[in-house]
Amino acid sequence: MASVGRSVCIFLFAFCVILVTVGLTVAKGDVEVNECKRHCRRQRQFEGAEGRRVQELCETKCEQRLEDDNPYAFRDEDFTTLFKTQEGQVKVLRDFTERSKLFKGIENIRMLIFELNPLTFLIPSHWDSDILFFVGQGRGTITLVFEERIESFNIEKGHLMTVPAGITFYMINSDDHEKLFLHGFVKLIANSGHFSSFFGVGGEDPESFYYAFSPDVLATAFNASSDRLQKFFSQQRKGVIISASKEQIKDLTVEEDTHLPHGRSYCLENYGPCQILDHLTSEITDFGLIYMVIPTEYVKLQELDMYISFSNTSQGCMNVPFHSTRVIKIIMVISGRGRFEMAAPYNEEGSTRIHYKKMSSELRRGMVFVVPPGYPFVLMSSPDENLETLNLEFYANGNERYLFGGRNNIMKNFQKAAKELTFATSAEEVDAVLGKQHLYFFMRAPMPRTDTACLLRPKGS
Repeated sequence: MASVGRSVCIFLFAFCVILVTVGLTVAKGDVEVNECKRHCRRQRQFEGAEGRRVQELCETKCEQRLEDDNPYAFRDEDFTTLFKTQEGQVKVLRDFTERSKLFKGIENIRMLIFELNPLTFLIPSHWDSDILFFVGQGRGTITLVFEERIESFNIEKGHLMTVPAGITFYMINSDDHEKLFLHGFVKLIANSGHFSSFFGVGGEDPESFYYAFSPDVLATAFNASSDRLQKFFSQQRKGVIISASKEQIKDLTVEEDTHLPHGRSYCLENYGPCQILDHLTSEITDFGLIYMVIPTEYVKLQELDMYISFSNTSQGCMNVPFHSTRVIKIIMVISGRGRFEMAAPYNEEGSTRIHYKKMSSELRRGMVFVVPPGYPFVLMSSPDENLETLNLEFYANGNERYLFGGRNNIMKNFQKAAKELTFATSAEEVDAVLGKQHLYFFMRAPMPRTDTACLLRPKGS
């Protein structure tokens, strides 16, 4: 086993040297990355799982070379771990404006990922900002604690749920086998540039906020001795996410058929979970599905001035190029793999002429990318699995979406003379080119090296 490890290290060192050499001799962009990946496959020295792991690491390094100049894509290394135990973790994405001034409109938005192992418990806390959760995988229960009551809600894939600022909450992963993934979105209430969580329990891990108070103050507040309180509040030392027995999980789970809401009306009438998978739009094809909740259907979105949608792009498919007129889009990959391409304007030094640079990135679970208003972009799924994404649109009031391909390509609406002047050809030829694609939004993606069909493979949706 040690010899295999040494061989892997030697291979990775050799690959890094070759990677630099290749970078000096091949063209930039996708051609360079594809050549780099082909070299990874040719240099694969090990069979089985170890060989696949080394090849995937090699190919990831190839992708990162192209993405280093892409300020719109955020990968695993752009997340910071807030809490981590053997049973799970909570991560937060860096401030968007640290990457680019283009994202100044979302400087008060933070993105979180909660990952809980099967049969685990996230201990009680409250946060100083509202958290909008989306359940990307698994099932569990979230409990909100008020002065005279508690409210518990079972959650499952597709649920949206808001935990208000200052409300103590805890949650469980009630599944025996599957991890629970929640994607959290925070809009900072204060202008401090950060948010905080507060744990009343714990010793050193997590630290209890009670430790900030004088012993005599706590003794008076609890009518108990300081020594007893010191011992009482320091017994929990296992961290923020801990394992729980099946009996404890059962006690914390809401009974079947209650608080598992479905239907559009529920989102209006309650502050509990809202099932986005009940909100299927008219864009239903074999090539993809879109589900959307708008502010008039979910009160919390009105406060945030945002729309939220969930897209399931079938394996080997894509959407047509399109742009939004007003919104800043934040898109997170929930599951699957794929790719995005976007046209981003830039000016060469000393020139007033506008150029457009292709910003692209390979997509995998947990990645985030941002699309400014007016920027046309395309999402493509991999040939062998669906691509599921959660799409947040901020400053959505008055926004419109315009397509630059497919059946509803807006250039088809040009007047005859405008077509002739724009394309320097006859209007008939313009109509022939623009009118050839009869599909509306989703369609088969270009796949030059495979004959894989573009077919929908729903995964729990």
